[in-house]
Amino acid sequence: MAKGILGKKIGMTQIFSTKGELIPVTVIEVTPNVVLQKKTVDTDGYQAVQLGFCNKKENLATKPEVGHASKANTTPKRFIKEFTGEEMEVFEVGQEVKANIFAEGEIVDVTGTSKGKGYQGVIKRHNFHRGPMAHGSGYHRGTGSMGSIDAARIKKGKKLPGRMGGEQVTVQNLEVVKVDLEKNVMLVRGNVPGAKNSFVVVTNAVKKAATAVNPEALA
Repeated sequence: MAKGILGKKIGMTQIFSTKGELIPVTVIEVTPNVVLQKKTVDTDGYQAVQLGFCNKKENLATKPEVGHASKANTTPKRFIKEFTGEEMEVFEVGQEVKANIFAEGEIVDVTGTSKGKGYQGVIKRHNFHRGPMAHGSGYHRGTGSMGSIDAARIKKGKKLPGRMGGEQVTVQNLEVVKVDLEKNVMLVRGNVPGAKNSFVVVTNAVKKAATAVNPEALA
């Protein structure tokens, strides 16, 4: 990932373009991230910039968390991620990364934790087809064949019922519709993974040409 920022999913709404087109958007809160650490090849074996988002009460943080944040003259953070792109190397420890790192019209990828759906059967979890619903049918929404001659052994990878959701999901190639620096929000066309108030990571799209950091973001 070349450049990115941490945020919180607020919810969905809709806006109208200048042409009168209705655009469904997801509102992402992107209050200024703080650069907590810059990792280098000499000291850590790789280059990366560590960002922190969402303040955490010091009485709820561990002493290492407080000490780590104090080096950047900030408070402990609830959400911390690293970015390895060269575009992020322009930021220094203690500097803030704001929403204007992205511009309107840019294409981004958004990563979050999908909603947990509990224990689900194979029809909902894996899109299996159901059996005949006639009264004489002895099979409606079952798992189906285990695919093995030995009934005591199920082959690895067999799709079965189980817990669904709660996994890391990335939605690619979403357009940044609007960036409001005063309100610290970003509007992204379409939906992003996760429940309301869940943390997300916004990065420039890996399948699109990378763009440089906006010089105004360094001010």
